Amino acid sequence: MLSVNHVTGGYPGHEVLHDLSFDVQKGELLGIVGPNGSGKTTIFKVISGILKARSGEVLIKDKPITRYSAKQLAKVLAVLPQHAEQAFPYTVKETVSLGRYAHHTGWFQMWSERDEAVVQRTMEQTGIKAFQDTYVNELSGGERQRVFLAQALAQEPEILLLDEPTNHLDLSYQKELLDLLKKWTREQGLTVISIFHDLNLAGLYCDRLLLLEDGKINMHNKPNEVLDEGRIQSVYRTNIEKHPHPTVPKPQMLLLPEKQAEDLDDLFIDDRFLKCNDDMITLEAPFPLRTMSSGVVGSGTGWYKTFVNRHVSKRYNCTNHSEEMSVFLKKHDIDPMETVGMMTAVRLEDVSYRLIEKDDVSVFIVVTAGVGNAVDASRSDEHVYEPLPGTINTWVFVNGSLTDEAFIQSIMTATEAKVKVLHDHDVKDSITGSYATGTATDSILIAATQRGKHLPYAGTITTLGKLISQGIYTCTSEAVKKYRERVSL
Repeated sequence: MLSVNHVTGGYPGHEVLHDLSFDVQKGELLGIVGPNGSGKTTIFKVISGILKARSGEVLIKDKPITRYSAKQLAKVLAVLPQHAEQAFPYTVKETVSLGRYAHHTGWFQMWSERDEAVVQRTMEQTGIKAFQDTYVNELSGGERQRVFLAQALAQEPEILLLDEPTNHLDLSYQKELLDLLKKWTREQGLTVISIFHDLNLAGLYCDRLLLLEDGKINMHNKPNEVLDEGRIQSVYRTNIEKHPHPTVPKPQMLLLPEKQAEDLDDLFIDDRFLKCNDDMITLEAPFPLRTMSSGVVGSGTGWYKTFVNRHVSKRYNCTNHSEEMSVFLKKHDIDPMETVGMMTAVRLEDVSYRLIEKDDVSVFIVVTAGVGNAVDASRSDEHVYEPLPGTINTWVFVNGSLTDEAFIQSIMTATEAKVKVLHDHDVKDSITGSYATGTATDSILIAATQRGKHLPYAGTITTLGKLISQGIYTCTSEAVKKYRERVSL
């Protein structure tokens, strides 16, 4: 659909682009990204015909752009600049209607039914139909942006050029606009080329990205390839981390702010922050911890300051446990949004906790354990499912900086140590008579301060893995022993 072949050029006395070559296919959404001064706006002007290249050429449908008349080009290509200006006090509909100019011949062609249908449709699609009789200069910046987008679409182009299309738009309209553009590329074969400053939006919506650096192409490929952590750090000269989007297979780039003075202290998590009573065990951290958990509230991954293990009756109704747990926390002036909360039918007096330290690394382990509902996971199909309050609840607080890999390995290592405890303490599945591996509703959390020593791994024989293994084995053994001694009385 569009080809850029060895384009070099810029402005008098200042060459910006250096031998750029790339193709854009029909129905593709291409995002142009790069830091300020990299040449994004210049290549945008060259493609749109505003600026002539010093050498090289731009082909649209295999025809050099220089061989198109203004009207011919407007039938194929529409442009939405970053700052569209309205010189005259036109209404919204009048402004959108200007997009039909390319389809008129002569000075006195009448407004047709098709013209009206296209204008009404594009106003509907861009969400501006309700104020079509309002003057454009009375609109907000975001509303004006949608008006000029509708004007461009009224041209019924095959190629749409957009310079920062989400500029001035709030989140809902950003999503609506980009969802709409993506739909048009897919269903109508519209080719969209857009400049993006927001790498995350570009990564979410674009089929391919063109990354510019100092007027040259650094990379032209799929978003996941272009948005490489090291590449983006080098081109943008800033600290970022790449993470997968939580619900779609797209990359997301997260800025890493410089650490402030309060982030550099040597505070670590231990029993100073732990409070225990008959109703709940609470650990209130002095700063948010990066957490991975299976809690009733705060499950998954996130940053949390408060950790609660709540005692409930063995007859507790688990039907709406998340909602009920949130109500419980609020009654105790605890914010559920900043809390990982678990439940257990075990008496909290049986808790076991300790700090394990070695080689500048420490972990604080907290365990409550009962084995009345012990299950052999390898023979779980012989059990009938019944939701019960959690029985073995395990907390692992790591005073160090963990990778994603280390978080997952920490859970594996802690689980292996727990299973070993049940074996050594001869804990059996009451249904199968075989050795138990846990209970049906065990919960676990791994929480890291993300300060201090970098800990990339937590397998069983790593430094961190050894501490977790030792702490889990010791505390779970002690908690099981306390539980058994109490229930035997």
